[in-house]
Amino acid sequence: MATPVEAVGSGALETCSLDQILEALKLLLSPGGSGSSSLQNTKHNVLLATLKSNLSALEDKFLKDAQWKKLKLIRDEIAEEAEWPQNSVDITWSFTSQTLLLLLCLKETMIRLAADFHPGKPNPRTPEVAPALSPDTLSISQQKTVQSVLQFVVTLGVCPYLVPGVGVPLRSRTEFGAVVHDVVWPDAAPHATRRLYTSCMVLLNVARHASLGSLIFCRHFGDIAAGLCQLGFCPTKRKPPTPVEEVLTEEERTLARGALRDLLDQVYQPLAVRELLILQGGPPQILDLFHFQDKLTARQFQRVATTTFITISREHPQLAAKYLLQPVLAPLHRCLNTTEIPESDMVPGAILVTEEELNRCVEDVFKVYVVGNEPLTVLLDSLIPVLRVLFSLYCFTKQSVSHLRSFCQEILLWILGKLERKKAIASLEGFAGLDKTVPSLHPQCQFRAATQGGIMIAIKEATNVEDEDEALYQKVSLEQSQVEHLGDLLSHCQECGLAGDFFIFCLKELTHLAVENEADLKPKPFSSTSLLELEQHQALLVEGQEQKLLVLQLLAVLCERMSEQIFTNITQVVDFVAATLQRACASLAHEAESTVESQTLSMSMGLVAVMLGGAVQLKSSDFTVLKQLLPLLEKVSSTYPDPVIQELAADLRITISTHGAFATEAVSVAAQSTLHRKDPEEKIEEQQQTSHDTLMEVPRSHLEQQQSHEKSSQTGQESNTPSIPKRVSEPSITTNQKSGSVTTEQLQEVLLSVYDPQIPTRAAALRTLSHWIEQREAKALEKQEKLLQIFLENLEHEDTFVYLSAIQGVALLSDVYPEKILVDLLAQYDSGKDKRTPETRMKVGEVLMRIVRALGDMVSKYREPLIHTFLRGARDPDGVHRASSLVNLGELCQRLDFLLGPVVHEVTACLIAVAKTDPEVQVRRAAIHVIVLLLRGLSQKATEVLKDVLKDLYHLLKHVVRLEPDDVARLHAQLALEELDEIMRNFLFPPQKLEKKIVVLP
Repeated sequence: MATPVEAVGSGALETCSLDQILEALKLLLSPGGSGSSSLQNTKHNVLLATLKSNLSALEDKFLKDAQWKKLKLIRDEIAEEAEWPQNSVDITWSFTSQTLLLLLCLKETMIRLAADFHPGKPNPRTPEVAPALSPDTLSISQQKTVQSVLQFVVTLGVCPYLVPGVGVPLRSRTEFGAVVHDVVWPDAAPHATRRLYTSCMVLLNVARHASLGSLIFCRHFGDIAAGLCQLGFCPTKRKPPTPVEEVLTEEERTLARGALRDLLDQVYQPLAVRELLILQGGPPQILDLFHFQDKLTARQFQRVATTTFITISREHPQLAAKYLLQPVLAPLHRCLNTTEIPESDMVPGAILVTEEELNRCVEDVFKVYVVGNEPLTVLLDSLIPVLRVLFSLYCFTKQSVSHLRSFCQEILLWILGKLERKKAIASLEGFAGLDKTVPSLHPQCQFRAATQGGIMIAIKEATNVEDEDEALYQKVSLEQSQVEHLGDLLSHCQECGLAGDFFIFCLKELTHLAVENEADLKPKPFSSTSLLELEQHQALLVEGQEQKLLVLQLLAVLCERMSEQIFTNITQVVDFVAATLQRACASLAHEAESTVESQTLSMSMGLVAVMLGGAVQLKSSDFTVLKQLLPLLEKVSSTYPDPVIQELAADLRITISTHGAFATEAVSVAAQSTLHRKDPEEKIEEQQQTSHDTLMEVPRSHLEQQQSHEKSSQTGQESNTPSIPKRVSEPSITTNQKSGSVTTEQLQEVLLSVYDPQIPTRAAALRTLSHWIEQREAKALEKQEKLLQIFLENLEHEDTFVYLSAIQGVALLSDVYPEKILVDLLAQYDSGKDKRTPETRMKVGEVLMRIVRALGDMVSKYREPLIHTFLRGARDPDGVHRASSLVNLGELCQRLDFLLGPVVHEVTACLIAVAKTDPEVQVRRAAIHVIVLLLRGLSQKATEVLKDVLKDLYHLLKHVVRLEPDDVARLHAQLALEELDEIMRNFLFPPQKLEKKIVVLP
């Protein structure tokens, strides 16, 4: 059947009025009573009694009142043509059926009245020019009556029959809705689905009249759309067979789907979107717009989803925080140390956050925060509690290959740039582990590589670490890696000044810790201290020392990773000088004999002298900043024992106070000494060329002195390290000399300093030699063999600054004499344990890689010896050396490109053998990583360069994915397979380029 009722043709419609139909509808809605006993009846009984009483009153009116005879004829005619059951033991359905019949009568009457209306043509000469009102127009009171009737029809005939999950539940709407839900008897005939179908279709039939349709859809569009969705798309449940007349036919289901499509096309589109959002869950649907699998569809909807997300966050921040941000960030909140994890989830190895959940969470945060780029308060406040977990995830991604690394980095950089500077510094303090109150990853949780190449969060496996040294090593290694990764992150924050501000914060924190430690280290009388208090005191001391070492480690990494542009304005430079002076004053106040070397104070005050001497164009506002140094300079001038420094501090105070109008000779000399000028009368223009670099280089050397002092104070020893000899420490020998100006005496002095037992002296000498080699100084290049021997000997030194300087020297020497030096280095790298330690051989490998990078395309000339050396290293008894050789081999092959052809079979055979048979996991990882580097570096050239071995590499990667027990190795293999898949897809289906060539004919 098509519809429950079609249009009727009745001659009685001519005499029936709208008022009579509306009076009948009012009778159905009249609040009938149940006598004096109504007080004892429940609300349910009152409702049922009222509905039954109103139906009886309507039938009595039809039977006894002759004026209602015409309306009764219309109703009976429509009822006869209607194809739905109108009577039921359920009084609510009988009431709904009669109401629907009267609404159909109203619609047909209005259509007939409008059709019979033929207004006369108005006379434009008379003032009565307004058009006559159509007889089917409803007054305001009549519209209110119709709206009340529609409310009853939808409440009794549509909402009770919606299945859970479709539309808004009737119980959740009003108290009356809850009563209706309890009195409806859906198990009585007709079937609930048939009732819903009848109500929806009759309402759509009534809505064909324009004025009635506006009344229906303005308030009840959502419920009708929900009913049509259920009728057209809800799958039939597997229940015992029901009578045939109670089951919808496929034709009726198709009709419901078509009616829904027509309805969505006809109504006002914003209204349709709003109701569909409510129908489908609102906020969950917004989040689902981020998760389309098809890339093209995802790009189309991402902007809509992000804009919607941002708009809701701006206009309704509380709702956004509850319904949008909490679901997005839920996986990260689940693993915080401030969250109580249920005991049922605290099973070793149990997965707390799946790979899919974590991927979706990080990607959604990136799309909302970074792509949306709206620093709203609700967005920033919601992300701050999980920043430490995001940073831990970022550190984990740095250990291997992960697509989440770039997302985490961009998110962290975005919020650090948008936060207020104090909050950003506090967040960085939490990242570094200096603030233990910042929420972090739960101690029982850990990140793990997942099977699909992503990352998941799981409960730690039960491990028995009985060796305290091993536990301490793991803790220190974790802290070291986090500090290094923090340095990498801050290297991207130099332009905005955040890196410089955090560096100054660390210097102030170091001074603060030093003052606290001095107070805590004072011995207390044992008699007045209980054993428990003594243990607590010792624990605080240990914690303070750990905090101090962590700050030192952080400062060392910042000095190593940051460039000379770390300070971006005068304020930061002044803050740095103030922190240095405060450090010096603190040391003077807590030590009878100062252990702060005079160079520290001289350097800081020399930096101020440089700024005051004209190297930087100072403004009035800059002098306001410089006046912050006046109290510190006054303290130094009155307490420091060296009279020269006292005089300089006093003169600087005068110069700052007078805004540079008066400057003594001591200030000029200090500025020239800091700028390493021999002649104080040199031009200001030449000073300005080097002053900026000098200003930025001061933190590095100052920190090295502080670290040396701190390390000696940690062991309880007094630092008696003498000053660095002037012949090495002063860059006047290195930086300001022209090529060919180094004398034999100067060279001999530096060569002697290379063997100095003091580490700073030796390192400075190595740097000086490296600089001379870079400048092609003839005197230095004449002793190339001697210099090579010196650099190789210092490779074995345990101090980082020394052996890194040696590595730089060997690399620069190889750039001048590649044939001679490269052969010697390969021999050193190829030597066994009896000649060189594994650490030294790895350092030689680092030198070789620097040479390879420096040679560029010229590396092809030395292809054979390099590849053969690394292939022999892959068979070395030492596992670390095997892994190092494979990593070096991968980078070399990546740079050879097409020149790899003649040796590709040797390389492939080596990689296959190592990946399948090597007993050490880090070596197998390195072998698979080489393949990843090859495929990634060669890209589309891989089909040509590796065409003979591509199949073997594919079989190897599949073998590793299936049989390799190590998760990281499998992850690398999976990534290599994805690279290979992308390469082959582009090879078989190259992207089409729509380009037009224009040829100019002769």
